[in-house]
Amino acid sequence: MELVDLLRPNRVAAGLKAPNKKQLLEHLARWAGREIGHAPDPIFETVMLRERLGTTGVGQGVAVPHARLPGVCEAAGFFARLDPPIDFLAIDGEPVDLVFLLLTPQEAGVEHLKSLANVSRALRDPGMCARLRGAETADALYAVLIGLARSFAA
Repeated sequence: MELVDLLRPNRVAAGLKAPNKKQLLEHLARWAGREIGHAPDPIFETVMLRERLGTTGVGQGVAVPHARLPGVCEAAGFFARLDPPIDFLAIDGEPVDLVFLLLTPQEAGVEHLKSLANVSRALRDPGMCARLRGAETADALYAVLIGLARSFAA
């Protein structure tokens, strides 16, 4: 799935504050749970289990925590620009300020991998990351993300 299929305007946040990685992931799990009608605790626990396998802080200030969950009906994405950036134990040691949480159904093996690849490819674009860091509102972030998704699909 492409970013345009994963995101909704109410799934994008600007200036999110979290003191550390654990509290960020707890916040994202509560937010995602409300939006997709799923209990937040299993979301948090599954995302944390994935983080224990290795950080999803992919470098250059970007993290892509992700999980496949029972009871999730369709893939969903949540994007937040953090203010200030936090230590996410990223592979390059740099703090993270751009976070994309990806949740997919438990049985979505190939779909999960394709969605994760699309998100990762989009967030590796330095120009796009610069535009995301320059966007002041959630609406502006959403426009950048969706505009980029359409340019990659073309």
